[in-house]
Amino acid sequence: MKSHQTAQTMKPATAAKKLGVYLQATPAEFQEGAVSRTELNALQADPPEWLRELRRNGPHPRPVVAAKLGVSISGLARAGVTEALTTEQIDALKAENPEWLQKERATQAEVRKESARLKEKQHTEDEA
Repeated sequence: MKSHQTAQTMKPATAAKKLGVYLQATPAEFQEGAVSRTELNALQADPPEWLRELRRNGPHPRPVVAAKLGVSISGLARAGVTEALTTEQIDALKAENPEWLQKERATQAEVRKESARLKEKQHTEDEA
């Protein structure tokens, strides 16, 4: 007995998240249909022009904005940045380097340092 395997699909929001793009900026046909695992892999392997353009210029979703600015998503929220930003807007923020951005970057650096310290401590304990 052989079972037929159905194509695994995901909602457009999930696919957009996996592609690192802002769903509302994607083409209507992408937003309206389910995306199969095969289609997602094809988009990742050979991105169409609309996907390359979104990745290059945005608007970018908050996780991407946070990564490009070197802050956490929570840090964006504390600063009142709740909408998607374009690459141009992100570059302008970096150039302006407002106080909130400096503070959030410092906080993020401390979090990374502490995380590395704890990981090293765990590694040392595991060897003992």
